[in-house]
Amino acid sequence: MAVAFSILDLAPVRDKGSIAETFRNSLDLAQHAEAWGYTRFWMAEHHNMPGIASAATSVLLGYIAGGTKRIRVGSGGVMLPNHAPLVIAEQFGTLETLYPGRIDIGLGRAPGTDGQTVRALRRTSGSTEFDFPGQVEELLHFLGPVEARQAVRAVPGAGTEVPVWLLGSSTFSAQLAAQMGLRFAFAGHFAPQEMRQAIALYRAHFEPSRYLDEPYVMVGLPVLAADSDEQAQFLATTSSQRFLKLIRGEPFLLAPPVIDMEPLWSLPEKQLVASRFSAAIIGSRETVQRKLEGFLDETEVNEVMVQCEPYLHADRLRSFEIVAGVFKAIGEEGGGAALAAWKGGQQAGMSALPSTMK
Repeated sequence: MAVAFSILDLAPVRDKGSIAETFRNSLDLAQHAEAWGYTRFWMAEHHNMPGIASAATSVLLGYIAGGTKRIRVGSGGVMLPNHAPLVIAEQFGTLETLYPGRIDIGLGRAPGTDGQTVRALRRTSGSTEFDFPGQVEELLHFLGPVEARQAVRAVPGAGTEVPVWLLGSSTFSAQLAAQMGLRFAFAGHFAPQEMRQAIALYRAHFEPSRYLDEPYVMVGLPVLAADSDEQAQFLATTSSQRFLKLIRGEPFLLAPPVIDMEPLWSLPEKQLVASRFSAAIIGSRETVQRKLEGFLDETEVNEVMVQCEPYLHADRLRSFEIVAGVFKAIGEEGGGAALAAWKGGQQAGMSALPSTMK
C-alpha cells in the first residue's frame, strides 16, 4: 500500500480575507507540504469565481515553484479549450526550464467557468470541449522533440516533454487517457459518482505509449483531518456551505464553520451536497487512516491528491499534517520493500512510479 500523496489547492479566498492573503497561504502550504513529504502541489484554473483565485494558473505555479525546492508543481488542471495549445506549451516549457524535473500539466476539457465568461475568454465559439482530443495531441507535439522542417515551435517548450495528465469527472477522459497512453486523474473531490467506473475503464483499455508503460491512476479526494471526529465534522461545514452556494449558482467565499447546517439548506439541497461529498473522508487521525486504508484496498490507486479547505489557514495546515502522517503510517505497514520504494520516490520529489514516469 505504498501510495504517493499530493495536494490540490484551489486557492480559496475566505470571507473577510483577501486574494493576497490567499496567495501567501498557498505558498506557505506548499512549503509545509514539501517538508511533510507530499509529492505534488497542483492548482486549478477557474474564472469569474470570487472564492477561487487561481485564474492565472501558470503565473501562480511559478510563484509556488520559486518558493519551494523539491515538490512537483502543476495544474489540476489547465482547461485546454480555453487556450491555444502552443501557448500552454510555451508557459509550461518556461516553468520546466526554470524548475527542471518539477513541473506537471494536468488537462481538463471543461471551461472552469460560466458561459458568458467562456465567451470573454475565447472571444469566439470556435474552440469547444469536443476539440479536446486534437488539442491534447497538438500540445504533446509542441512539447516533444522538434521535427525536421517543423515550422512552428514552442520556444521554450519543445523537447521538454513535461508530463501530461488527463483529468476527468466522467468516463470520457478516462477512455481518452487510456487510448493515448497518458496518466489519468479522476476528480473524486467534486464528482465521485463515476469514479470507480472511470478507473476500471482506464485500466481495462490502457495502451502503452512512449509516455507511459502501464496505467497510472490518481484520484482527487476530499480529506479533512482534525484532532477529533467532532472537530473535523465542524470544520467541514465550510465546504458544505461552498457546495451549497455552487448548487444555487451563487458567488461564494469561504465561510466560517457552523454548528448546525440544517437552517441553511432544504432537504433536496442537503442530499445533493451529500452526493458531492460521498467520497469524502472526514475525521480524526484514526478515522482518516481507517477510511483511507479501505479506499486504497478497494481502488488500488497509485496516488491520492488531497483537497480540503477549512476556513482558517491554521486548520488547513493541521489537516494536511495529520494526513501526511497517515500516509506514512500506511506506507510503513505496507512492508519493507514498499516503504523503501516510497521513501526513494519521495526523496526524488516524485513517488514510487514506473521507470518511464521518472
